[in-house]
Amino acid sequence: MDQKIFFILKWATPIFGLIAFALAYSLYTKIKALPAGNARMQEISEAIRDGAIAYLKQQAQYLSVFIICAFLAIWWALKLPTALSFAFGAASSLLAGYLGMRSATMANVRTAHAASEKNPGQALMVAFNGGAVMGLTVAALGLIGVGLLFLKFGTPLHHEPIIGFAMGASSVALFARVGGGIYTKAADVGSDLVGKVEAGIPEDDPRNPGVIADNVGDNVGDVAGMGADIFESYVTCLIGCLALAATLSSDAVKSLTSFDPTVAGASEETFRIWLMATPLTLGLLGAIASFISIKWMALLKDGDPAKALRTSILLASVIFVAACFGLFVITPVNLSLWWPVLFGTLCGMGIGLTTEYYTSSKPVYEIITASKTGPATCVISGIAVGFRSVALPLIIIVAAVLVSNYFAGVYGVALAGVAMLATTGIVMTIDAYGPIADNAGGISEMAHLGAETRAITDKLDALGNTTAAIGKGFAIGSAGLTALAVFGAYTQTFTAANKAIDLSITNPMLIAGVFVGAMLPGLVVCFTMQSVGRAASLIVTEIRRQFREIAGLLEGREGVKPDVSRCVEISTKAALSEMRAPGLIAFITPIVVGFTMGAAALAGLLLGTTVVGVVLGIFMSNTGGSWDNAKKFIEQGLVEGEKKGSDAHKAAVVGDTIGDPFKDTSGPSLNILIKMVSILSLLIAPLLS
Repeated sequence: MDQKIFFILKWATPIFGLIAFALAYSLYTKIKALPAGNARMQEISEAIRDGAIAYLKQQAQYLSVFIICAFLAIWWALKLPTALSFAFGAASSLLAGYLGMRSATMANVRTAHAASEKNPGQALMVAFNGGAVMGLTVAALGLIGVGLLFLKFGTPLHHEPIIGFAMGASSVALFARVGGGIYTKAADVGSDLVGKVEAGIPEDDPRNPGVIADNVGDNVGDVAGMGADIFESYVTCLIGCLALAATLSSDAVKSLTSFDPTVAGASEETFRIWLMATPLTLGLLGAIASFISIKWMALLKDGDPAKALRTSILLASVIFVAACFGLFVITPVNLSLWWPVLFGTLCGMGIGLTTEYYTSSKPVYEIITASKTGPATCVISGIAVGFRSVALPLIIIVAAVLVSNYFAGVYGVALAGVAMLATTGIVMTIDAYGPIADNAGGISEMAHLGAETRAITDKLDALGNTTAAIGKGFAIGSAGLTALAVFGAYTQTFTAANKAIDLSITNPMLIAGVFVGAMLPGLVVCFTMQSVGRAASLIVTEIRRQFREIAGLLEGREGVKPDVSRCVEISTKAALSEMRAPGLIAFITPIVVGFTMGAAALAGLLLGTTVVGVVLGIFMSNTGGSWDNAKKFIEQGLVEGEKKGSDAHKAAVVGDTIGDPFKDTSGPSLNILIKMVSILSLLIAPLLS
């Protein structure tokens, strides 16, 4: 009976991945059939889509050089199957981002059209379904990739090539997220500084040459970059847990399954493979739960948008946890494994609710109050709120770790990380929803659809800031749990090779590695923030030049148009050139530490990067989100006595401008950094042992 169930579940993972891919395409065609508005709206949408495609093509060309070099190095050091798996993961990551971008650039104008018809429920559904294409695609590609590799290499002694898939996804995701983040925030910051702060014109005003580049950036950073980000988070969680199961001790395998060596024909390897397959099965159940939740959203569209999106996540989580209970009942793994799944899911929901509170509730009004006395107090208040927002998520993560470890050891901690992102289909859906709503607002403004239409899109956009922060919270929380799981697999690699490493805190090499690891997130933040600043300066200079030299542009004279292509070109070149340094530093540092300072130092680096990266990642994402909503709350008239153009609004715009690279460039890059360092350490561990 167990073998029949195993056979079904093993093949069901890649097969359902293909089904999910087909469902995503079906949803894409339905969105495409919706009305796309008037000629002006379609012209703007095409300009955004063409700019995004042009950037992604150039990014792929840049990354192909890195992928080829890394492929050859892995082939030389770790054999061809691992190198091919690396290339497969890299290609899947690029594809996830590209397909999500295609969907988002098609859904944005249709969301704007629905809003212009004064149908907020329909506008919500179009933006949501546009994000759902992204969510289903990410889940589908993850299940197909990891599922197929498990069919080929899913044994304890031959699982190493599967790790290459996670390495490929992580390395590409880091470059894609950093490059996309630099692009979107350079254009956004540059446009806001000159347009809103200096010229006093509205956000997304068609007179501003940087507006199209800003909207292009939403897609290459917050959709394509975030798609690659969540994809690598998803597959790294699955593969990290799988790799840990492959290296568990015999006693651990016995305690986590119904293995009984006295039963004739019983094999420890068979039960170990069950533990290796469990995270993939959780991914399968999570994808099914996500799809049900996505379809259920149609019944919630006419209610409160925030409540509808919150309900969709809750529904997917409840279905997933219930399905996992049934799974553990019918398979030979212990039912005790259900508790880490439950607490991992609760951990994700807890981080999501905490993020929602700090980016859309009382703390935002604290920042608004501080804004009334100027930009400096706005920034000080935002930083304080951001650091305060770190405490509760960390407590939640600690609780999940302790409970999961109590019931199932380090494997339970890994399973909790998988549970957090198993419903990645719905998590990515609500994340991609945000930039679609943001683009819809930009199109509404540039196409002059009126204040009522813009009010609808602004409400959807403000909610999008919160949903984006929730998605980042899931990703950074899962990064901490996944890093612990990979750390366990890393140390077990040396135990299996009969080469123990000293992980005591009195080992100076371990402590040295911790300090180097703690330094790494700070360096990545430094490089990415500086990159945004330099690129934004170029955009500022160009917009000022056009306002100064193009007669009648700033005055809004009929027939006078800005040169938007120039700003798109500047953002593209800046992003592609600036993404290299942080990406290469993150990739090279673990290799140098491992081969020059040893395995213990590399373990310390992993630990230091994880702790500092989680803290900085949560802080930066939440701070940026709260600053952004402080500005939007004033613009929406939610603050008595304040409106657009007031001193408090101008101060909030400054805070939002600083927060842009916080939440969309530097912060999100850290969760990828954590997982890339973890999986790279695991990949080179056999060479060190």
